[in-house]
Amino acid sequence: MPQPPQHTGIACRRPRSISSFVAGFKSSVTKHINELRGTPKLPVWQSRFHGHIIRNDNDYKRIVNYIETNPGNWETDNFFKSEEL
Repeated sequence: MPQPPQHTGIACRRPRSISSFVAGFKSSVTKHINELRGTPKLPVWQSRFHGHIIRNDNDYKRIVNYIETNPGNWETDNFFKSEEL
């Protein structure tokens, strides 16, 4: 007998949820972009990121602050490599 989805390692999305909408949107956009550029099944979306749904004004302000101040942190980031010409 098959196990319930929570035990299979497969993420379940409720129909009409925000997660379901975003997944459908990303799938549709990926298909369209790959059709336009002739690259079937090539990834479109960045991997290793954290998606967050902005649910209130405090979330929005925190994220705006991050976007505005984060570029100033680049030189201290682990991925930064100084390239002197």
